Amino acid sequence: MKYDKPPLSINQQIDLLVSRGMIIPDRNRAARYLTHINYYRLRAYWLMYEQQNDNGEHYFKLDTQFEHALSLYIFDRKFRLLVLEAIERVEVSLRTRFAYVLANRYGSHAYLDVRLFKSSDTHTQCLDSFREEYNRSRETFIEHYKSTYTEPELPPVWAACEIMSFGQLSKWFENIKKREDRNEIASVFNIDEIVLNSFMHHLTHVRNLVAHHSRLWNRRLTFTMMIPRRPQEIADWFNQQENRKIYNTLAMLGYMVSLMSPGSTWAERITQLIEENQLVNPENMGFPSNWKEISLWRKRV
Repeated sequence: MKYDKPPLSINQQIDLLVSRGMIIPDRNRAARYLTHINYYRLRAYWLMYEQQNDNGEHYFKLDTQFEHALSLYIFDRKFRLLVLEAIERVEVSLRTRFAYVLANRYGSHAYLDVRLFKSSDTHTQCLDSFREEYNRSRETFIEHYKSTYTEPELPPVWAACEIMSFGQLSKWFENIKKREDRNEIASVFNIDEIVLNSFMHHLTHVRNLVAHHSRLWNRRLTFTMMIPRRPQEIADWFNQQENRKIYNTLAMLGYMVSLMSPGSTWAERITQLIEENQLVNPENMGFPSNWKEISLWRKRV
């Protein structure tokens, strides 16, 4: 079928919403938001209020308001920023551990030694991707290495890990040959390297969604994560029934952040943000029904 829908002006977009039953008491306010937030980006937040008649035409449930979608959009924006905050801390920690373990076990340029990795082909691909990043980089410490040293051509692992993309770091980690090396990297979080490997792949996907300002609320995630069985005290934090929603990601991030910073208020701020918006149903994000009883999310007195 050929696509033949014409573009709509802001006023026409508002007219279309009103014709389908959306309540928009302040057209100027709606126009201001639609000027700066693409109609189809905002549509993700009113989709849950849409219905279809027998002819396939869309209309809104009774009493659906523009403010409902806007409120969910604003919630999701604040939510993404909190998720990004936790991802940043975890990512920095994983870069640090990767470099520290390899350097102290095998030397400053351990990552260049193909013998330390399972697949030589994957190692070559990772090294080629890293070399591209290195050649593009204008980081001061990279410029210093280029202008000061001629051999080896590439910088030590503690500098290299800082300019790898997180997705690349995940591939480097997975390709490390010795399980004991991978477990040593994972040991600061008291989890198995298999769980960490799964979470790094999963987190790469979530990080990309956040970086592109994509919706996290009520989203089905493409890549799932392995649920950790230890430490035992966190095993019940996860929702086994909703492995494609964001909740398990939050539980894992909350656990890791609390280990790095025992006084962190990150989990409390997630709870507070959810409670502030009455339109947000935590179950749409995969939260279990008893989530407020879980120690991670329980308010500190």
